[in-house]
Amino acid sequence: MSEQADRRWEVLARELEFTQLPELRKQAEGWRNGLSGLAALVALLTVLKGRDSLSELPGGLRNVAGVAVGLAFVLLVSGTLLAVRAAHGSPGETILRNGPRLKAWTDREISRVTKGLRRATWCCVSGLVAATAAVAVAWFGAPSPPAHPVRVGEVCGDLVSAGPDGIVLKVGKEERRLAPGTVTAVGSCARQ
Repeated sequence: MSEQADRRWEVLARELEFTQLPELRKQAEGWRNGLSGLAALVALLTVLKGRDSLSELPGGLRNVAGVAVGLAFVLLVSGTLLAVRAAHGSPGETILRNGPRLKAWTDREISRVTKGLRRATWCCVSGLVAATAAVAVAWFGAPSPPAHPVRVGEVCGDLVSAGPDGIVLKVGKEERRLAPGTVTAVGSCARQ
């Protein structure tokens, strides 16, 4: 490397001391936006695709899903607030007009922003994991929907579908397509 390039690198290293905090704040803003977007995506997916309520779950799974939802909410809000704090600082901070005090404050702020951003990332990722766990418990933990036994003529089975082209019943382990006819709901089917 040439002597001129070495001097340029030295100048950049000295300038970095004065530009590090604004660069960290920009980085924190990007992380805040990304983490908020992920949290909003999970919330949207939960609203669009999740169960209407957790009341269909058995007691233990209902409690697990409820705790996971609560934990996800707390972690996602905490992570977002930490990222906002890292990006914008504390409201009402005093502007220092003394060089040595400003340098000391800047050093502390750089450390605080870096730690806050790490904590925000941890909170948001953990919140996403908790939300995903709650959704998984809700989707896969609920019992299967009850069967709808019906009788069509002499055939009795669980109703799969019905339309103008016919009726499909599940009789035992096989599905049978029947011509359109009168469907009668029954409490259960006798074994055929």
